[in-house]
Amino acid sequence: MSTAAHNEGRLMQVLVAPIISEKATRIAEGNNTVMFKVLRDATKHEVKAAVELLFKVEVKGVTVANQKGKTKRFGRIEGRRDHVRKAFVTLKPGQELNFSGEAA
Repeated sequence: MSTAAHNEGRLMQVLVAPIISEKATRIAEGNNTVMFKVLRDATKHEVKAAVELLFKVEVKGVTVANQKGKTKRFGRIEGRRDHVRKAFVTLKPGQELNFSGEAA
């Protein structure tokens, strides 16, 4: 698949942000998996290509989950948070992701 060649601009936008939480840290330590917030229309293949392009690592697999936004109330006004698509990226053994930008 030649997505990296002609859609490099799209791949740069697929990953919105890394998810840094207690749950994400626990998953990362046990399974060599990293969690990202991704675009709502991003595919697994795009997420894999984007991680490999940006972080120069080998990806074993990608799992995605769609999380509905919570309904919140502000007095009489009822609103809703945005829906979120999460990607669980499993790295091949021996691979490590470094968010600080320094060479490992």
